[in-house]
Amino acid sequence: MSDTDNRKKTPTVRERREAMVGRIGFRERYRMPTGRPPAVVYWIAITVACLVMLGLIMVLSASSVVNLYDGSSAWAMFQRQLLWVVLGTAAMYFAVIMPYDMWKGNGVLLFPVTIVVLLANMFVVARGEITNGAKAWLDIGQFQFQPSEFMKVMTILFCANFLAQRHRSVAIRQAVLYPMLAILSITVGLCVLQKDFGGATIFFGVMIVLLFMAGLPTRQLSVVVGGTALLVVIGLPYAGSAAERVHAWMNMESEMVRADKGYQVYQALLSIANGGWQGSGAGSGTSKWGYVPLAHSDFIFAVVAEEMGLLGTVLVFGGFLLLIYFAIQVAYTASDTHGAFIAGGVAAWFGLQAFVNIGGVVGLIPMTGLTLPFLSYGGSSVVASMIGAGLLINVARYSKKSA
Repeated sequence: MSDTDNRKKTPTVRERREAMVGRIGFRERYRMPTGRPPAVVYWIAITVACLVMLGLIMVLSASSVVNLYDGSSAWAMFQRQLLWVVLGTAAMYFAVIMPYDMWKGNGVLLFPVTIVVLLANMFVVARGEITNGAKAWLDIGQFQFQPSEFMKVMTILFCANFLAQRHRSVAIRQAVLYPMLAILSITVGLCVLQKDFGGATIFFGVMIVLLFMAGLPTRQLSVVVGGTALLVVIGLPYAGSAAERVHAWMNMESEMVRADKGYQVYQALLSIANGGWQGSGAGSGTSKWGYVPLAHSDFIFAVVAEEMGLLGTVLVFGGFLLLIYFAIQVAYTASDTHGAFIAGGVAAWFGLQAFVNIGGVVGLIPMTGLTLPFLSYGGSSVVASMIGAGLLINVARYSKKSA
């Protein structure tokens, strides 16, 4: 037998690797934990369940009047929200049981899903319908689909994988800063084209947090934040309804009593004050009777504060603070940097969006039109938020303490 024949029969390194992978089971290939999950897994699940249940109760209370006014059943929006919660629970379950190692390397799942979400957002920019000043929804039959909500999940997964691979080269601008700026430009740019400035704020905030976690030099981080702030100041006069909201916020005392952009915040504050310490009782609030527009969606916090008083306010604030605390704890105890970046991204997402929504309702910051995660009416928001919570639980299952 010749040397040529021997070389032909000798398997290559790639063939040996593929043969080995073929013999390795799913559990061994993707690190699947065994034994009892850490306590933080149960605490995250309980916190999310409490927020979702409170959201269902408040959606039923806030939407019943709107449904009756439209000539439909008082239960219509609640039933639809309940359906989305069921679908979100199923999506959350799969996000929990699928090892997050599967998202490494932007493999067979991450890349095509990301492309589909990006194309959906581009389609919204081209043909989407304008709702509440933003072109951010696709109409699918009787339902509306908001691709940017799912783009938050894909962006966190993409950036977590990218930074986990390159965080040791964070000081090299070409290796980390420039690619992340490209991702930031795509996500924020699509939201700006849709006039979804609240979504743009969340994408920017999440990426800044991830870059901070990666150890980006302070000078580079300051340049990114300062440059973005300068662009916002320059572009604000051309932002349409967003500019009006900022103007109303800056002139709150004079704008609140007028039936324009300051009217919503004014009525929301009246509803919160009307609730007092004890609240008016579930279903007994007055804000949903046309006084607070979108009481079942963007302004649902006002309904919670009015009808459940201090207890409801504490439940909402405490729920999100606990969720952020648990997410930070998961990031610190994650078994690898990939999981830490996923947990940090989810913590930034939930924390920023809750702050922006509640801050806008109480007049602390300009109103942006963002939903309150887990509570506001809207299928895209609920499902995407529950997927994010599932990813957080997934990372927690592999924490160092459970190893």
